[in-house]
Amino acid sequence: MGREEAVERLLAGYRRYYTITRFDGGREEEARGLQEAVHIQKPFFSGQAELSAVCEYYEAGEKYFLFHSAKLWSTAQEEFVFLFQVPRLTLTVFMELAHFAYEAGMDMAHIGPGHMYTYISPVFICDSMDEEAAKALMKCHYYKSFRFSFHGWMEFHAGALELGRGRFCFNRAGRCMEKGLRKVFADYPFMRKDA
Repeated sequence: MGREEAVERLLAGYRRYYTITRFDGGREEEARGLQEAVHIQKPFFSGQAELSAVCEYYEAGEKYFLFHSAKLWSTAQEEFVFLFQVPRLTLTVFMELAHFAYEAGMDMAHIGPGHMYTYISPVFICDSMDEEAAKALMKCHYYKSFRFSFHGWMEFHAGALELGRGRFCFNRAGRCMEKGLRKVFADYPFMRKDA
C-alpha cells in the first residue's frame, strides 16, 4: 500500500464526522459547518513532505433555563487533524511539520468564553521514519490552558504510520488515536500487531 492509498483510507474514516479540506488535489469534499482550513495557503515543506488534508471537527452544547436567552452554560469542542505524507520522516522534517500544525491549529481555534478544548492532531504517513524522529514524536508535548482553564485548553495529539515497517508511533496525548487508526488499517497484512 502506498501513501496515497493510506491517505484515502484515513480520509474515508474521517469523512463521516469531519469537514475535510484537501491540499493534495484529491477528490472535492462536501463542506458542512465551519471550515477554517480554507484560509490556509498550500504550504511547501522540505524533504518532499506535503500536507494532504485538514480534517475539522466542531461540537457545541448548551443548557438554558426556560428561554434561550437565559443560558446557564455552553461548551465548544474542536479538533483539527493535519494529515501529512512524506517519503522519509526525519527529525528536521518532523519538527517543521509539527510546528506548522501547531501554528495553523492555533490560528483556526476559537478560544474564548464557552471554549472547552481544542485538539491539534498531526498524523504523519511515511514510508520510513528515522529513530530520532520517532523519539521526538513520542516525547513531543504541547499543552496550553487559556485564562487558567476558564476558556479551556489545547492539547497536541501526534501520530505516525510507518508503512515500510508496518508500525504506529504516538506521543502520550496521541494514544487516544491509536485504537481508531489500528482499526482503519486492521485488514492490511503488512501491519505489525505488536508495533
